[in-house]
Amino acid sequence: MRETISNFLAETALNNPDFYVLSGDHGYALFDEIRKSAPKQFINVGVSEQAMVGYAAGMIKQGLKVVIYGLSSFVPIRVIEFIKMDICYESLPLIILGDGAGLVYSTLGPSHQSAEDIACMRSLPNINIFSPADKYEMSASLNKALILNSPSYIRIGKSDKPCVHNQSFQMPKVSRLISISESYSNENCIVATGSMVSTGINISKKLNVDIFSFIELTNFDEKIVVDQIKKYKNVFTLEEHSINGGIGSILSEVIAENGLKINLKRIGIKNKFSQKCGSYEYLMKEHELDESSIYSHLSNFIENKG
Repeated sequence: MRETISNFLAETALNNPDFYVLSGDHGYALFDEIRKSAPKQFINVGVSEQAMVGYAAGMIKQGLKVVIYGLSSFVPIRVIEFIKMDICYESLPLIILGDGAGLVYSTLGPSHQSAEDIACMRSLPNINIFSPADKYEMSASLNKALILNSPSYIRIGKSDKPCVHNQSFQMPKVSRLISISESYSNENCIVATGSMVSTGINISKKLNVDIFSFIELTNFDEKIVVDQIKKYKNVFTLEEHSINGGIGSILSEVIAENGLKINLKRIGIKNKFSQKCGSYEYLMKEHELDESSIYSHLSNFIENKG
């Protein structure tokens, strides 16, 4: 996934002299290619994420296309006021790359873990939010964000997860859930996003349930999503994000506001900080987001709900 981002930035800069990438002193190897192909179009603004957003806003107003990059605990979380007023208020087409979302920076503690970025960003007007699961969803998200006339946030989670699509994948013109495995006769489905899609696929095979990937978390066609999920008795959401404000909240709103009689089970980070530091796998297990824990929760739910 990171190679996809690196190549996109380098190729876009090479083909467009008005395209610039700004970094808040992070992601060094990610920018090796753009530093080779278009070194003057990459700017490391240093540890000054708030200023970086302001610089980007000014550059966009001068007719430039800008991408900013940082760890998602800092970009967007640290700079959300600046994104709100400098970018979203004027609907400037900035692309925001938030890396290390969720529990990726497990050893660095809660200061570097980002479980609330979707919740914060989806509360802002005019923003597009993408949560890609693999390099193909990432490529589609980057290319769509590039042509939009409003700001976009692309959430980058664990980047070495298995691919869930092949090179024929294309983002639908009208945003909806992306069907990965759909039987049209099942009573249960998983809706997962980002890093949890590959885990969800493994669990869906064990439980024989349908699975969807949720990429575009804002501006999706609600009527289409309702049609996609209304046949199910039980819907399970999987996300490496707080259960408050993420895709579990999004689908609960869709279900409630459309009067759907669906049992919803949200699987994500509960409203608490990590209590320990350790490997990524260790933290996923602490938050019961490992495959074994999720399988147990879902199988018990299906058994009890019928």
